[in-house]
Amino acid sequence: MKFLITGGAGFIGSAVVRYLMSETSHTVVNVDNLTYAGNLCSIESVSSSDFYVFEKVDICNIKELRRVFDQHKPDVVMHLAAESHVDRSIHGPSDFIQTNIVGTFNLLEASREYWVQRGKPENFRFHHISTDEVYGDLNGTDDLFTEMTSYNPSSPYSASKASSDHLVRAWWRTYGLPVLITNCSNNYGPYHFPEKLIPHVILNALSGKNLPVYGKGDQIRDWLYVDDHARALVKVVTEGTVGETYNIGGNNEKKNLSVVETICDILEELAPDKPKGVNKYHDLISFVVDRPGHDLRYAIDSSKIQAELGWKPEESFDSGIRKTVEWYLSNRSWWEGVLSGNYRLERIG
Repeated sequence: MKFLITGGAGFIGSAVVRYLMSETSHTVVNVDNLTYAGNLCSIESVSSSDFYVFEKVDICNIKELRRVFDQHKPDVVMHLAAESHVDRSIHGPSDFIQTNIVGTFNLLEASREYWVQRGKPENFRFHHISTDEVYGDLNGTDDLFTEMTSYNPSSPYSASKASSDHLVRAWWRTYGLPVLITNCSNNYGPYHFPEKLIPHVILNALSGKNLPVYGKGDQIRDWLYVDDHARALVKVVTEGTVGETYNIGGNNEKKNLSVVETICDILEELAPDKPKGVNKYHDLISFVVDRPGHDLRYAIDSSKIQAELGWKPEESFDSGIRKTVEWYLSNRSWWEGVLSGNYRLERIG
């Protein structure tokens, strides 16, 4: 089949592209506007394939989206393009409204028009990739997000993703567009943009900079290794039931402070030659004022996708975080290019 993937140069999107190109015989059309978080170096290993095409297109540009559909004629749409950093959404929500809501609307309309023009083929799928943050904060330590949990977003980011989820469901109920939705927990792994917690901590530690932790660091997240997530997404879009939602989690609940401390422990072992003036990586941990509306706990019940589609995460947090730290230690050119801004010179268009 031919997969049209939006946001395929981003963190999760690039993992999906790499998985499809290396583990399947499908064709990929990667649609990405190459904002600051889009990095063509993340898909360099597969970009020369005859089964891969890149289109630098903004999903807010409906005219260009229609051209892409007409030209490439995809069988499957996987929608990962999104503004996704909570802190950025607090300081500048406008881009989140435009990309996550208006962009999703445009993609839905372009998909619906294309689907209708082709006679509504039964095998067409529109897969919307979302987040567990749409559910808001969990009460207590035993509750889990299920596919039936009510939406209660706390940040402009999660509110924009909740809005896009509702749009996708409306296009299914009103127009019959064959859609699927997945809501995932926090991803981590290789090629993660350094503004996010885990890569930020790794790279700051290697540079001898402070490791900032919000509040007391007692916020709890369920951590999902990105390659496990990529496998789950392809499983859902190829085998899932149209109209259904699937929650995808890593079954790895950790406090933020524990995550930071674990990274420090691994770096003590793998990178013992520390920056000048640093005795122990743990000494770099600092606590900063918590951000507004910060949810305390997220945790996903992924029993539905495990029971219905036979997917489960392969990586524990211990194995996944070690692989992640090892990757950053072995791929300095990738993250140094990001930190310097040189990765933007690799862009097309």
